[in-house]
Amino acid sequence: MATANPSANPYQPPRAAVADIDRASGEVQEINLWSARGRIGRLRYLAYLGASYLLLLPVFLVAGLVMALTNSPFVAVAIYIVVGIVYLIWSVMMMIQRTHDMGWTGWAVLLAIIPFVALIWFFKAGTPGTNEYGAPPPPNSRSVKILAWVFPAFFVLGILAAIALPAYQSYVMRAKAAQMQVTPPAQP
Repeated sequence: MATANPSANPYQPPRAAVADIDRASGEVQEINLWSARGRIGRLRYLAYLGASYLLLLPVFLVAGLVMALTNSPFVAVAIYIVVGIVYLIWSVMMMIQRTHDMGWTGWAVLLAIIPFVALIWFFKAGTPGTNEYGAPPPPNSRSVKILAWVFPAFFVLGILAAIALPAYQSYVMRAKAAQMQVTPPAQP
């Protein structure tokens, strides 16, 4: 007869280390920006894309200044190519993580080549709880929520500027023409 552990509770249910039973455990995984593994939520995905785009603007400004100062486009083109390749690799890895959050394989990223299909990554919610690609991403902080709205705000402001600036220029030209008709030129 085997001796029992005297500190063990004889009325305690048996325990087993089974990780896939508890899907709503509340655990989250950390975000890894330079990996295709893991999951990222849609708001964080939008925030990170917006932030990376905003980081590209000064880089391209510096490349333009280098081109203007050296009077040689080769350095600027080299900067554009290197930064563009790094940005492309990073954005594909983020898109793969977003695809994992929806419960799809990373190969579904190829669907983004089809026009308007890439909008799925912005509008489709992720799977609740743990899926085959890992635990859910952490909750979004206030800074992530603010940053996520910066990119759509720039998009809307750009559209409004594209509409308003030509209309304003047309208005100024018509106002100058009307002013020229009302006031006669000064006589010497």
